[in-house]
Amino acid sequence: MGNPVPAPSWTVTLICGASGIGKSHIAIALARRYGVPLAEVDDMVTVVKALTTPEQSPTLHLWDTNIAARQWTSARIVEHTIAVAEAMRPGIEAVIADHIESAAPVVIEGDYLLPDFAAGFGDRVRTVVISEPDEDQIVANYLSRESGAAEQRFRAIVSARFDAELSIRAAQIGVPVVPARPWSDNVDRVDAALRR
Repeated sequence: MGNPVPAPSWTVTLICGASGIGKSHIAIALARRYGVPLAEVDDMVTVVKALTTPEQSPTLHLWDTNIAARQWTSARIVEHTIAVAEAMRPGIEAVIADHIESAAPVVIEGDYLLPDFAAGFGDRVRTVVISEPDEDQIVANYLSRESGAAEQRFRAIVSARFDAELSIRAAQIGVPVVPARPWSDNVDRVDAALRR
């Protein structure tokens, strides 16, 4: 059994990445490694949607209320995903600030995290983007947990497009981008990137 991994010097770990690339598995493993809880932004979106109406929060409810959204291009869906992330930003930043103030370490992951959500928190927050640009691999990832190959192909196209956007945004602000594969050592590689 190797040497124990030192506890992180920071409080909040943000794991960004597109849907279907394996970021949840990495986040779960990191939370275990660090001995801290895991929070999912997707759950936060679900909570806010349950507590608001489409009139109060149209961006968050748009996908469920606008049937035409099902016909959007991949580019338009990525734009909407970013709009949802931006709508959630004040709440996510409040959660980050609360964890820092109470010195309560946490790993936060989800489809609606953008790399710059850590801006302004200094070294108390570390962020990484998990990347998987290969559409075929994303399809395979989806099919390992769900059915419907044709539907999964379009989802993978959207995911690969969002992956490219996240990678660009990360590069602009110096956030590390770590390939999801090889899976055998991805948690070690993400941990190392966070510690740099």
